[in-house]
Amino acid sequence: MARVVVVGSINMDMVVTTDTFPRLGETLFGTHFSTHPGGKGANQAVAAARLGAEVTMIGCVGADAFGGEMKATLARQGVDIAHVSTGREATGIASITLSGGDNAIIVVPGANHELSPEDIDRASAAIAQADVVLAQLEVPYATVLHAARRAREHGKPFFLNPAPAVELSGEMLELTTLLTPNEHELATALQTPEGAWAEVIARSPVRIAMTHGKDGAYYANPNPDANGALVHQPGFAVEAVDTTGAGDTFNGALAAFWHLGIGEAVRRANAAGALSVTRAGAQGGMPTLAELEAFLNTQA
Repeated sequence: MARVVVVGSINMDMVVTTDTFPRLGETLFGTHFSTHPGGKGANQAVAAARLGAEVTMIGCVGADAFGGEMKATLARQGVDIAHVSTGREATGIASITLSGGDNAIIVVPGANHELSPEDIDRASAAIAQADVVLAQLEVPYATVLHAARRAREHGKPFFLNPAPAVELSGEMLELTTLLTPNEHELATALQTPEGAWAEVIARSPVRIAMTHGKDGAYYANPNPDANGALVHQPGFAVEAVDTTGAGDTFNGALAAFWHLGIGEAVRRANAAGALSVTRAGAQGGMPTLAELEAFLNTQA
């Protein structure tokens, strides 16, 4: 069982469906309302836990009903919440309006922005015991960088999913074992032209596994004799219902299966991401280890 520490965001997603978006000052009736646990950190923690990893979450929620609900949800999924702290701000939320296939989203980070380097230090023992430390950028950059430093000090692989995308510092890149962007995030993170991603992956000093939607994922061949040749792991053909959380599922799976080597880890992460889109909801669609293995057996 892989041991994964996730440093990241914990949000409650509040989703309203309506026939048309309201104009400024207008009040409309909606057709449906629902709440869903979310946040990239929490999503990736749940994905890894469902796939059999022993997961510890480092995050921050508010002292409110959403905070309690989010912690309870993580615990039910088998995630260790001992290092989920309670901040002064409200639990982070995403207010999502859906209409006619389009969406409008407002994210209020709330307590996520209170996650501090001190919180990382308090979880030092968990990091020391981890097989992989996984982070995103929905919490303060300084905190993520501190987590990368601590991972390096303990000799642990540090995976960074650079979303939302920002330009990454030289130190962050030097400390990152594996960068897991999509095509657009890669261009922003490394300040390179979007069309040049193949060459960037092959030549980058930091190892990259780039997701590319239903096309699958790309990474550089780790064999020294391959001279950085690009490897394409094709996607798996499925009937998509809801693509929300597919990238988070990929990242959680990649951390859970890293001990199998990059090729097999990316293959399984691709399959897990494909399975996740066949059901509604970010966390609701994430597969279990048994479901993933059954699916892969049908692909042989």
